[in-house]
Amino acid sequence: MEDLETGRILQFQDVPKHFAEGLTNWGNTLIQLTWQDHIALVYDRFSFKMLRTFSYTGEGWGLTQDGKSIILSDGTATLRFLDPTTFKVLRRVTVTDHGKPIPPDQLNELEYVHGQIYANLWHTDRIARISPTTGKVLGYINLAGLLPDSDRSSPEAVLNGIAYDPEHDRLFVTGKLWPKIFEIKVIPEAARQAPASRQK
Repeated sequence: MEDLETGRILQFQDVPKHFAEGLTNWGNTLIQLTWQDHIALVYDRFSFKMLRTFSYTGEGWGLTQDGKSIILSDGTATLRFLDPTTFKVLRRVTVTDHGKPIPPDQLNELEYVHGQIYANLWHTDRIARISPTTGKVLGYINLAGLLPDSDRSSPEAVLNGIAYDPEHDRLFVTGKLWPKIFEIKVIPEAARQAPASRQK
């Protein structure tokens, strides 16, 4: 956990035995995926003490929750909705764009924002906005140019982090190996292209 204004680390939990991936909160806990170990780690939300683990099939990429279910991405076009108590799969949704499933190795980091699932598309500067009911892509957030090439230390320094603050309605993004976190505001394409109105 870091101070948002200064970046100073306030609290830290090492995960030495695993390649840790997506993380979300549920009640008084934090739930974290591991990439290829098929194990999720459950921590106390405040102390970061390890409470338990549970297993799942496939890889672990991104994780979020909608207030009813834990939502997991695994590197395929399918999102899984899990029971937050038993972690059993309640349902699956295939993410499609114009009727075709999203290619594999695309859906990465997840965040639930205003009734939609935001998913970072791996190795792109785009975030897909997905209907949690149908899996249809409702649109994309284009973040090309947000981090200058001069600040990217390697080809792997890609967009890879989304966080939403519902209390203050703030949306943050960052990336793998990025030196900065950005607070962004999503502006519809039509609004950006509309001519400025004049006062009379």
